[in-house]
Amino acid sequence: MSTHIKPPRSLLSVTGRAIGDFDMIRTGDRILLGLSGGKDSLSLLHILLDLQQRAPIKFSLAVCTVDPQSPDYDPSTLVPYLAELGVTYHLERQPIVESAKTQLRGDSFCAYCSRMRRGILYRVARQHDYNVLALAQHLDDLAETLLMSMFFGGKLRTMKAHYTNDAGDIRIIRPLVYARERQMNSFAQLANLPVIIENCPACFALPTARQEMKLLLAGLEKQHPKLFPNVRTAMRGLMAS
Repeated sequence: MSTHIKPPRSLLSVTGRAIGDFDMIRTGDRILLGLSGGKDSLSLLHILLDLQQRAPIKFSLAVCTVDPQSPDYDPSTLVPYLAELGVTYHLERQPIVESAKTQLRGDSFCAYCSRMRRGILYRVARQHDYNVLALAQHLDDLAETLLMSMFFGGKLRTMKAHYTNDAGDIRIIRPLVYARERQMNSFAQLANLPVIIENCPACFALPTARQEMKLLLAGLEKQHPKLFPNVRTAMRGLMAS
């Protein structure tokens, strides 16, 4: 069994603070991590493995990848990687891309795919008695979501840090809500994580509103270095359930 790669102290610190602030992990939790194979979810995998070794709170950890069977997405390299780490791995293959051609009704492909993936993660969690689903959205994601909600929806909303699903049987946690995207970029490169680049034509063929928000925030941050700490403080109440 391979030992996991220890993330930088700065990344562990902000993640630990978010987990504590929002009471994300409790003794006896059975956590299922949604792992796309991107830099963010792979970073969160190693953060949770490190926490599992060090924290007084005892919890179990497993991983699930949803393969939508897009021609440009191949998660097969994750199978031996998770085996070396000794982490229980669920690989769910479902033709989401193909089904979207007939099932899509008044929704974007990305929204449809996201909803289908979440449903599959819930099913796997229920089948194997995982009570917590961990997702890898970070502070940049939350800030972009806030701006999109304000500009295009007229509402003050962003992703929740910790909440319970509608059925009331699974808690969803986002331990990276205080972490910056560049922290995961740096860790993935330094640790040579086996990052999978998903090139979905439906998602990346055209500029998206999220990409516009990302560029807007990047430009503002150059002028105002404390932008993201201030945004994080402003969103604190919106993150709470």
